[in-house]
Amino acid sequence: MKSKRFLACFVALALILSLAGGAFAASSAVANNPIVPIVKSASIAVVNIDVEKTAKRSFSPFPFDDDPIFKRFFGDAFKEFNRSVPMKGRGSGFIVSKEGLILTNNHVVDGVDKITVSVLLPDGNKKTYPATIKGNDPAYDLAVIKIEPDETLPVLELGDSDALEVGEWVVAIGNPYGFEHSVTAGVISAKNRSIHTQDVNFDDFLQTDAAINPGNSGGPLLNMDGKVIGINTAIIPYAQGLCFAIPVNKAKEIMGDLVSFGRVKRGWLGVSVRNITPEMARAYKVEGTNGAMVNDVFKGDPADKAGIKRGDVIVELNGQKVKDSNDFVQKVRTLAPGTNAKITVVRKGKKINFSVKLAERANSADGRPVSSTETTEESKDGSDALKEFGIKKVEKLTDSLRRRYRIDSNSEGLVVTELDHDSKAVFEGEVREGDLLIEVNGQEVKAPEDLKKAVSNDDAIVLMLEREGSSFFIMVSK
Repeated sequence: MKSKRFLACFVALALILSLAGGAFAASSAVANNPIVPIVKSASIAVVNIDVEKTAKRSFSPFPFDDDPIFKRFFGDAFKEFNRSVPMKGRGSGFIVSKEGLILTNNHVVDGVDKITVSVLLPDGNKKTYPATIKGNDPAYDLAVIKIEPDETLPVLELGDSDALEVGEWVVAIGNPYGFEHSVTAGVISAKNRSIHTQDVNFDDFLQTDAAINPGNSGGPLLNMDGKVIGINTAIIPYAQGLCFAIPVNKAKEIMGDLVSFGRVKRGWLGVSVRNITPEMARAYKVEGTNGAMVNDVFKGDPADKAGIKRGDVIVELNGQKVKDSNDFVQKVRTLAPGTNAKITVVRKGKKINFSVKLAERANSADGRPVSSTETTEESKDGSDALKEFGIKKVEKLTDSLRRRYRIDSNSEGLVVTELDHDSKAVFEGEVREGDLLIEVNGQEVKAPEDLKKAVSNDDAIVLMLEREGSSFFIMVSK
């Protein structure tokens, strides 16, 4: 009997020790996991961003309702059969000031009608606030939005993305597919990655294998110190482990301008550049392949006025060596308009120094410079005759515009170079910068002056456009 009692006590003691040992091991594992404290401290400063945009959808009992000519003559009737349809989306962001400034991606909030931010409070409750856009930058796909909080908000500290090493552990926090405050971990797979697509044109991405999905856009990528080193932005949908983030140092450079001016004021030189091959270096008598070769000089822009020519190889900017074309573009982007840039080029084996006063680069995709006359005076040549329809500016087709927008050498017309991104031309007509305008209301247009003749006082016009070698008709209303 005693032996049975002893055995029962022994089993019970062993079980207790086993459970205690398991609990100790579990607590020890948590204590040794550096990700847990990062998530606990950072999650409350990561917000969910809900956006809503009202889009008009047309429906009609009439036959041939897709025919642009039919729409031209029965436009007023079609207005009676339009209805507004709310479109919703989600993204992420993180708080960068106690006053309610939030950093996110531009593509999360661009062109929306309503922004709602959900904040996770320290007590575990969630609170929502309406938000407004303080400033946005399409070039870096960044935006700053603002809420008016009733309480002091937690803030994420910004780190140093330049100090990152490939292989470092990182943590991503966001709201993929609406699953709020989801956490993934991985490493920095590469730096200075370039992505050039229709919607993204960026040369300095951080690549990570930390999982990023739709809804993660705008959320933070954190290092093991819990500091933000990137803003999660892009994925390659047909691949796994290929995710990209904007280096936080880029955000540091432009956030002040976004908050103060609503946009980034960048310097504009007025050249397109390319990397140098060994063959080019020999032909243009350049030592090595460092530098940026001038591919084209835009007429009337600062470089043209200073005397820089095609074939010049830019080797220094303000005393700093230029590694390649991307390095040069990034260096110019950091300079303010009005800066006197010191540029050294190699021309036929000889070094020549230039002092160039930079203009201001526009935020539009074409990157044309902005001047006071362009922004405050009405164009006299008719280039802004479609302004009321959301097409703010068109330009006569030139060789440089053909190259920039890849327009066929046999095509003729006017190039759309500036749009009102909140207009019906963009939302309903889906007009894009770089589209070639061939006809307006059935009249051929080859010069800006032709627009004045083609545009009447109607509330709607029919455009014939060419894009990527294909032509099509659309109707645009005011």
